[in-house]
This record gives sequence, C-alpha cells and structure tokens, in this order.
Amino acid sequence: MPKIFSLFAILLLFSCNGSDEKIPVHAWLSGPGKATNQEILDYFVELKNKGIDALMYSAGHDPATYERVGKLAHQAGLEFHAWIPAMVQRYSQKLDSSWYAINGEGKSALTHPAYVSYYTFLCPNREGVYHFLEDLYVSIARVKEVDGIHLDYIRFPDVILARGLWDKYGLVMDREYPAFDYCYCDSCVADFEKLSGINIRQVDDPSTVQEWKQFRYDLITSIVNRLAKAVHREGKEISAAVFPGPASVAKKIVRQEWDKWNIDAFCPMNYNDFYLEEPQWIGDVTREGVKALNGKGPLYSGLFICPNPDKKMNEKDPENHGLTPEQLEVAIKASMDNGANGICLFTPARMTQEHWEVFSKMIYNYHKFNK
Repeated sequence: MPKIFSLFAILLLFSCNGSDEKIPVHAWLSGPGKATNQEILDYFVELKNKGIDALMYSAGHDPATYERVGKLAHQAGLEFHAWIPAMVQRYSQKLDSSWYAINGEGKSALTHPAYVSYYTFLCPNREGVYHFLEDLYVSIARVKEVDGIHLDYIRFPDVILARGLWDKYGLVMDREYPAFDYCYCDSCVADFEKLSGINIRQVDDPSTVQEWKQFRYDLITSIVNRLAKAVHREGKEISAAVFPGPASVAKKIVRQEWDKWNIDAFCPMNYNDFYLEEPQWIGDVTREGVKALNGKGPLYSGLFICPNPDKKMNEKDPENHGLTPEQLEVAIKASMDNGANGICLFTPARMTQEHWEVFSKMIYNYHKFNK
C-alpha cells in the first residue's frame, strides 16, 4: 500500500504541475573539481528533478573530462553542452603572443588587460586564432557524450561597461575610451583600410566611424559562423551566451551582432541589475532579441540569481546582486510573455530554497495559465 500511494502521489504531482507543458530550462554550471562520479550524478539527478533540462557545463579544454561528466549528465536525463570561452584565453604554447588584441592606446590585452587580469582577449582577425579555436571545439564536439558546444566570451572586451559596474571599477564610461577599445593591431588596421580607405589610427574619434564598428561586428560574426560550420560537420549543435539586445546593448558595448550568427540557440545574459534596470526590463530585451532573430533559432533568457536575497540591498558588488525569489517570478514571466523559448539560469548553485519554490511554480504552471 505505501508503494501504491507513493506512485499515485508522484503522478498527481506531475499532473498538477502540468509537466507536459513545462518551460524548457538550461543552466550554466562549472565543475567537476574534486567531486566523485556519484556526487556529480546525485547533483545532476537533483537538478533534473527540480526542472533543469540541459547543462551548459564549463570544465576546461580536456575532452576526457567532458566524456566523464557527459555520461553522468545523460544518465541523469540531462542534455550536456560544453561551455567554453572563445576569445578570452590564457597564454600557452598553442598561442602566439602577437595574436592578442590591441587597444586604442597600442597596448596588448595579454600584457595590459582591461578591467580584470583574465581579460586576455585574442584578436578575431587572426587565422591562427581561428584554427586554435576550431581545433579546440572540434576536439570536444567529437566526444560522444557532448550534445553541443556553447560559446562564451565570443566578443571584444566591453568598450563601455554596463552602468551598474562603473562604481566597482571606479570609472565613468560616458563614451568609448581608447584604453578599452579593441582591436587596433596591424592586421585589423590594414584590412579595414583596404576595405574602406580609412586609416583608423589617423581618425581623431574612431567611435564616430560607423564602418569601423561594422568591420568589428563582422569579424566576430565571421569567426562564429566558421566555428558553427566546423561543429555542425561533427553532427553537434552550437549555441552562445551573448549580451542583451542585440542592438540596444550587445552591438554597442561588445561588438556582437548576434542576429547574424548561424548557430542553433541564443542565450542572452539578461542581467538587469548590471544595467540598473528592474526585472521588467528583461521582457523588453527579450522581445527585442526575438524580433531580431525572426525565427532563426530559439532564445533562452539568461537570468542572474541573487545568492543572498536578504543581503542584496547592502551588497556593494553588483556581481553579488541578481534576482530575488520575488523578482525571479517577474523575470520568468517577462521572458516568456515576450517570446522566449525558455530560460537559462546563472546559476543553480546561487538558488535558495525560496528561489526553487518560485521557479517550480512558474516553469510548471506558466503555460497552464497563459494559453
């Protein structure tokens, strides 16, 4: 009798939740660290039971690690995508120091990174950079347990930081400043001059030259689409974490014109606190992105979770802000009301019990009450 009741309770729970119309949920996650296979599997099963469908999993560059963790993800019933940064790379023997991007002051991102030490951005206009990334992503895509490649940092450095980060870095970014403007390497300058007839180094204010902006949008688009072809040849999907927009934010601050990318899914990082916006703003940028894509691929609205909601108002670092449980409900509804195909969490580890309760209510019941 207890077993019959237990089964009945499970079926009733799924019926009440409307699980057949559940909102699709992806999640960014890093690991595995020193976790054992059993510990990883137990956590993955927990995430699956809570409503996560797919992982964007960051584990470095070793195919064997993705093979190991991917098996466990599939065992738990999760899709498994390898989440690997593109243009941000630490120097190694596989890279040439001349491949790193150069700012408007003539300084290399390798030796003078903007904002933080890990901002060692490569130049997307170097053939060696493309081949390095192609070899990296193809080696991971060939792992049977990997369902897809998820690109990150597929952009230039932020020429203007999100408004909510200005105080953290002691900056006023009211315009494009040379120290944060990339890339002015010899290859970029020469290729742009061939294309436009303009020597950008001789322009007093390069930010006024629309052709120069478009040139750099196109550099990122070109490397993304070449990588997409390489990954697709392996029979795998390719997606990307992108800035909101594209026109309102992504193009302006990181040179991403992502509506022109030939990839399979888009995950805009709609982190409203970074832009000093309320959660309703997530609906605005979601609508913008869906319209720009015009059916080109699914959009999963990236949501930034507040790990300590009770302390949010006293937390000075905006990177410890994010959505409280009450705001998470607003953000999910705003995303879905404006055409998102699902959501992507940053990150499950930041979710409190109150977050999970709101999350469960929304992902299982949204379609039921919004038909």
